[in-house]
Amino acid sequence: MSPLIGLPLSLLAGVAIPSQARVNGALGERLDDGLAAALVSFLVGLAVMIGISLALPRGRAGAGQLIPSLRERRFPRYYVLAGMIGGYFVLSQTLTVAVLGVAVFTVAAVAGQTLTGLVVDRLGIGPAGKKALTVMRVVGAVLTIAAVAWAVSPKLGAGGEPSEWLLPVLLPLTAGMLMSFQQAMNGTTGMHYGTPITATLVNFISGTVLLAVMWGIKIAVSGPGNPLPGEWWLYLGGPLGCIFIGVGALLVRSLGVLLTSLGLIGGQLIGSLLLDLVFPAPGSVVVAATVLGTLLTLAAIVLATLPWNMPGGGPLRRRRTAEPRRESAPR
Repeated sequence: MSPLIGLPLSLLAGVAIPSQARVNGALGERLDDGLAAALVSFLVGLAVMIGISLALPRGRAGAGQLIPSLRERRFPRYYVLAGMIGGYFVLSQTLTVAVLGVAVFTVAAVAGQTLTGLVVDRLGIGPAGKKALTVMRVVGAVLTIAAVAWAVSPKLGAGGEPSEWLLPVLLPLTAGMLMSFQQAMNGTTGMHYGTPITATLVNFISGTVLLAVMWGIKIAVSGPGNPLPGEWWLYLGGPLGCIFIGVGALLVRSLGVLLTSLGLIGGQLIGSLLLDLVFPAPGSVVVAATVLGTLLTLAAIVLATLPWNMPGGGPLRRRRTAEPRRESAPR
């Protein structure tokens, strides 16, 4: 798939994440239990993916390839646990957002995701194989981190003193780093299943199992929260997650992990900006730094997709100065 098509799709998929966070946040407030809200979101997403897998011929065919793929070891079997990375991301959010604030959490997660996107592509872990570590890709990744930090800079003060959030920031940082590996694993399994539908289904299965175990422990310790609310829109978090995971698994096969991650990050910033403008949360204010940081992120994504054979955009490797050929002495 051409980047001219794939990147806009990744931007649209990225918009689903802030929308999902807003919905799940509201559900968590109604339930008085953020972990329960995450579990409900995964359960609804799992139900949606089961329905899609049964209704669509491609979904049924992909599900039929699940057991043969594992039996024939077409990919490492632990790839089916990629959905647990999403569960860990939700756990890190639940444990640290109250301490760090959303802004610091976002910067840490995005930094980890962008940096490991370079590593995953360089090692060839994803289905797109190895991608050269070019100047443009490195500059685009660095600019993305800087742009996200700029976009959320008006809220960074909510994180408190550095001594308060330096240790907790490791959770979202590592969660973001693992997200790149999750996308590579999903892309690989989706390729062998023949469809990202099955890869998304397996993600929701493993993520639901992890969150169910965590929620069971939480219930045993502190008891349940409030009963489920009746508003239908509070249960849209799962379908939005289906869009994010499915599109990511599809695009990583052609764009690679880094470009897919950059597009999803850009979509997250655009979605957050639109939500703050159209459906502002209490106390949210859109300032110039947020708008300009979002625009810089989009510019960084465009820069990372420039032709890699342009002057200065080639692979980063050590250059050796050619030595003059020595003529052999006449015998």
